[in-house]
Amino acid sequence: MNDEFDDRDVDLNAVTFIKYFYSTAILIFSVVNVMVLIFGDSSRIAHDSYAELACACVWIPIIFLFFLEGSQAALSGLPSIDRELYRVNHPIAHRITGFVHKGDNLDRYLMGRQFMVVLCIYVINLAAAPVMKLDTEPAVFGWPSLYQDIFLTSGLAMIFMTAMIGQLTAQVNASHCMLDFINNYFAFLTVYVAMAIEFSGIMHVSYIIQSLVAKIAGKKIRSKEEPLTTVAWIFFILRCLISLAIVGFGFTVTFISLLDEKTTLWGKIPGWGGIILFFGLILIAGILEGMQIAFFGLAKMPKDKRGANKYVTKTCKLLFRGNGHNLPGFMVGRQLLVVGCYFIIARITTQNVDVNDSKSDNVIGVSDGFQQFMNTGLHAVVITTIFASISWQLFASAFPFLFLSNPLTYMLLRICLLIEVTGICVSSWALAALHKCISGFQYDEIYVGTPEERACEESGFVEESIHCEIGHLVGSSFPSGTQKVGLHDMDLKHWEDTNHSKDAEPVKVSETVKESA
Repeated sequence: MNDEFDDRDVDLNAVTFIKYFYSTAILIFSVVNVMVLIFGDSSRIAHDSYAELACACVWIPIIFLFFLEGSQAALSGLPSIDRELYRVNHPIAHRITGFVHKGDNLDRYLMGRQFMVVLCIYVINLAAAPVMKLDTEPAVFGWPSLYQDIFLTSGLAMIFMTAMIGQLTAQVNASHCMLDFINNYFAFLTVYVAMAIEFSGIMHVSYIIQSLVAKIAGKKIRSKEEPLTTVAWIFFILRCLISLAIVGFGFTVTFISLLDEKTTLWGKIPGWGGIILFFGLILIAGILEGMQIAFFGLAKMPKDKRGANKYVTKTCKLLFRGNGHNLPGFMVGRQLLVVGCYFIIARITTQNVDVNDSKSDNVIGVSDGFQQFMNTGLHAVVITTIFASISWQLFASAFPFLFLSNPLTYMLLRICLLIEVTGICVSSWALAALHKCISGFQYDEIYVGTPEERACEESGFVEESIHCEIGHLVGSSFPSGTQKVGLHDMDLKHWEDTNHSKDAEPVKVSETVKESA
């Protein structure tokens, strides 16, 4: 049965071979440069402590990010499948979905997960960003400082490493091997950590924004849970106030540190320029995060319901042109741009105050211990997650047409598609194929059958769609519910083209499960 889905894989021809070659070369070059930088004690953590610690602070977050991205894609796509179909073959996946798909837990998980994604990027930036002064110290491998400015100081090498290894590779496999991907305890760990972060309340400003967006839209937020009790409501309000205080403090110390030029921002940019750059990147990253929500909503909407706005029409025409290649193609380019924005924001907002230097004053006069904590940038992780991601996703879920009816959205779509066309990220497919082979992953249809086969089974199960309307979050890389669009589909075929032909004899899901067992 696995042969029936081989056409999802990339066809290897001369053009794709060239793309594979130079994309893999860029990835290897990026990894080597970052490792040389670290073991040359030229990155921040390596310079302040040990190179081995810095190396661990790069690869552990990348591995964690790998499971975060794959688990998110899987958990956003599995609600349409009856859990009993994989209870025996995938017991851990069965337990995970039973927890995450209960009530509004998926929204909670996505909120905590987004915080962890940004946190991982901040840690990688701390561990792998160069600290040498370009005008006094030689570049890596003795190359000109211009090369170092473009490739290392800007964070481009870290962006390639993080996007291709930590994100796109996982998304490629998790888009079609959802059950196998999350059928392990490490995926379980990421779920519980995400839920714990949401429960802590540091992200609860998002719920205030959620309520404001719903009020502006004049709609109610649909929930799968009973109304909160009085005690639970008080606890919820308390966490919202604490989160609001954290956000206010985060913005205050970030602006002050930028104006005093006490961050890791490049020395050639003044403090006021850093503030402008900060808001500009928040705007770009936020629009990119919201575009996916709006695009998924448009994908399920009839053409005659999409309105007549000039830019909405142009965007839809470009996005859904031909066989739908551009929607997953946009996801590839978007991922690289979003990661790039997050890395630069991390560089802008992470404080760099030497507490051992008597000539250097701490930001707002805090103690040395608290200043060392602020040097980690954790306060900036909160404001970045909320205002460069979650807020925009909530806004796009409520006002998709308003969100898309501007020229910047169309321009960013063009840029994302241009990045995808270059093939700079296609080495992720090679890594995904290697990971799939080593892990023994199988397509989900091997275990639970195709959507058509499940439809033929009279089990009484009603396919469930994830909340994708106002007040709810959708995964950052793949559409939710019953719609199946994965990164493999950029290779010229829709999901429905990979299923059985209409004339094929239906196969019972129960028989499929028995055969796979």
